[in-house]
Amino acid sequence: MDVIKVKANSRTAAVAGAIAGVVREHQRAEVQAIGAGAVNQAIKALVLAKGYLAEDGIPVVCIPEFVDVDIDGKVRTAIKLIVEPR
Repeated sequence: MDVIKVKANSRTAAVAGAIAGVVREHQRAEVQAIGAGAVNQAIKALVLAKGYLAEDGIPVVCIPEFVDVDIDGKVRTAIKLIVEPR
């Protein structure tokens, strides 16, 4: 399962669809975002995905955590959102 990476300019509806699709297929999705704008888009997408999945009778919970990511030899701290059925 791949990590869904969100940028500040990511379309929330597209990210929400990806989250919902991955949860339906794998029972778990991981979303990663670095920076305030990206985290904002990820949270908005999570709210939309929660609605999409609720329509299918799949209630979900989100577990946030910090994770260190290596980008071009530099370590950055990202927010990782783990989305799982309740």
